[in-house]
Amino acid sequence: MIKRRILCAALILAMTCSLYGCGAKDTGMETNTYADGTAGVTTKKSDAEGMTKEADYGTFAEAGDSVEGAAGDMAMSADRSMTADGQPGIATIDESTERDLPEAGQLTAGEWSDNENWGFFMNLVSSGKITYPSFGIDPTNRTMVTVKNASGAAVANAKATLLDKSGKALWSGVTDKNGVVYLFSQGAEAASVEIESGGKKQSYGIEAQSTNEQDGKKSTGTELEAVFDGNGELYKATDIMFIVDTTGSMSDEMLFLQSEFTAITKEIGTDNTRYSVNFYRDEGDDYVTKCSEFSTNTKKIQKTLNNEDAAGGGDFPEAVAEILNETMFSSDWKDDAVKLAFLIYDAPPHDGKEKELLAATEEAAKKGIRLIPVVASDNDRDTELFGRALAITTGGTYVFLTDDSGIGNSHEEPIIGSYEVRPLYDTIIDIIKDYQQK
Repeated sequence: MIKRRILCAALILAMTCSLYGCGAKDTGMETNTYADGTAGVTTKKSDAEGMTKEADYGTFAEAGDSVEGAAGDMAMSADRSMTADGQPGIATIDESTERDLPEAGQLTAGEWSDNENWGFFMNLVSSGKITYPSFGIDPTNRTMVTVKNASGAAVANAKATLLDKSGKALWSGVTDKNGVVYLFSQGAEAASVEIESGGKKQSYGIEAQSTNEQDGKKSTGTELEAVFDGNGELYKATDIMFIVDTTGSMSDEMLFLQSEFTAITKEIGTDNTRYSVNFYRDEGDDYVTKCSEFSTNTKKIQKTLNNEDAAGGGDFPEAVAEILNETMFSSDWKDDAVKLAFLIYDAPPHDGKEKELLAATEEAAKKGIRLIPVVASDNDRDTELFGRALAITTGGTYVFLTDDSGIGNSHEEPIIGSYEVRPLYDTIIDIIKDYQQK
């Protein structure tokens, strides 16, 4: 941990240099020109080592393909002011107090949905490149349900429950705006799915196991198309939660959230949209969890963020189980809201917390809370696989920071297919808009 704190201090110095001109920075990206004459950025994933790694993981990209993104187009839309020394700052709720924060939009990220690349995911599992369960969560036995009405329109915000032969509930979820929900048997044998919406309830038998073709490969799982006698309920609101690991190794991610929260709220707005910020560390630190209710008062939330720092964390695992238990069970999530929880973290839960973690994940899925892990630097493979399990089982998506920004410590490359490198700010905005029903 001492080493991690030293590295975090070096990180802040490096970020300051990038802002105020302390010298050139190797971003790990190469500038190129696209066919239409516009400038772009190509990452260095096409080198021999990177392509060998991708080939081993079974990506479908041809040798020499590169990952392209708009990493050079990183605008910040938040209101800015000047500090006493003439440097940019962001005002807190107390306009007389300002903090120096890094220029927004610098962190880069990739995004990957295992649910949308199920054949690829199951190939990794069957080949032994990745293994589950992870901290008590097994996402491999999946039933994908698509619910539509008689006219073919998606039935959104409908409850779906996976049942065994005796009628025992195995897993519950809520359909998204496209009428899709993912249910998981956790090793048990599933027999039927029950759909409920608007006071109506219908049951559908399923095969215990079926084989589907996806991405040119076979994947094990069940897919069910259910025609429901009803129209479902539209998602009229949006609840957005940020759950942040604030231990000492998370300085760069804390600075990101502090500098870009205002920009995110301005882009998404507060019309039928609420926000919540929640922090966690570990036993023995100043606090284990620190949570807040949802609010539309973004200035107050910004002040809460700006008053937080990164410290503590005496070992690698952190209080992930504790914060998920508190936020998934206790927070006042709206029934008619698209519910998104961004878990920004760089370390796995403690061993021995499997029951609590599974219970929190089941509760999230039952309420329709989409868990979206944002994995930071210094993570390991267990941290990655745990985050992917959370995303798969709650219908979320997996986000991970990359080295392309040149900020922070090294970010371990996830075992996934080809992806686009983009500013983290843009990635979060697009994820929110993609889930919203407007």
